[in-house]
Amino acid sequence: MAERLRRIVGLLLILSAVALALSRAPDRTVESLVARWAPPPSDFIELNGQLVHLRDVGPRHDPQPIVLVHGTSASLHTWEGWMAELAKTRRVIAFDLPGFGLTGPRPDGDYSGDADARFTLALLDRLRLPPVVLGGNSLGGMVAWRVATLAPERVRRLILVDAAGLPDSITSIPLGWRLARTPVLGAVSEWALPREMVVQGLVKAYADPEKITADLVDRYYELTLREGNRSALRERLQQFQPGVDAERINSIRQPTLILWGGRDAIIAPAAAQAFQRRIPGSTLVMFDRLGHVPHEEDPATTLVPVQAFLARP
Repeated sequence: MAERLRRIVGLLLILSAVALALSRAPDRTVESLVARWAPPPSDFIELNGQLVHLRDVGPRHDPQPIVLVHGTSASLHTWEGWMAELAKTRRVIAFDLPGFGLTGPRPDGDYSGDADARFTLALLDRLRLPPVVLGGNSLGGMVAWRVATLAPERVRRLILVDAAGLPDSITSIPLGWRLARTPVLGAVSEWALPREMVVQGLVKAYADPEKITADLVDRYYELTLREGNRSALRERLQQFQPGVDAERINSIRQPTLILWGGRDAIIAPAAAQAFQRRIPGSTLVMFDRLGHVPHEEDPATTLVPVQAFLARP
């Protein structure tokens, strides 16, 4: 019996080694990714010694530009549907946060919530923007409300899309993020990345798996492989403290639109009502058939209340 058990364990170890070898995914250079993922109107600017990937589209004379911040493991591409329509009449800016997309990791390794907020404020300064409409999804939503509380004079209006940052609001963490937080498996994840793990993460984020295309998987997969991004994700997840500074949300006085996917499997839809209770006069719109990234899953539907919000005096 003991001998049989040893053989089974040995076979499992061999199979695991083969699976790891087949899943080997080395880092990719920024140069190798630019042609596919940063064609015009993408641009790169230097910000405090770091090269930042961004898109700045629409009329430059817009007195109230719209700035959009993506979530964990995403990139500025998550806003493409919104940007294409908004840019017809408004100036719209989206960028890759440090450690995601093509921007690359922070030199100082600080991935705290306020570090992202200060990075965003520095970008607003670098672009010499007037007070903006600031929107964000998930992690980006937390960055947005932190900016609005750190520098309220810089934010004219606020759009929170399935935003993070409230205590006890995260109901499920995608497998890839859980592995990245684990010391040994996290180190392995910097060497191997099964494509199926990316698919599982998207299935968690989308309500309708039929909308998860090969190109969508390619984007999330390849940008995760940007050199330094996987180690940055490990550091970010290890530093993440859910609910820290959430009391600051109560101080928000900017007109605020809260959008939420009713089938969000990552942050509980109940968090939408919690944000609404904390922010006086805020407007909440729920999308019963959408998930954690409703703006990406159905740009046209989710943009309708955004346009109405922007049209308010």
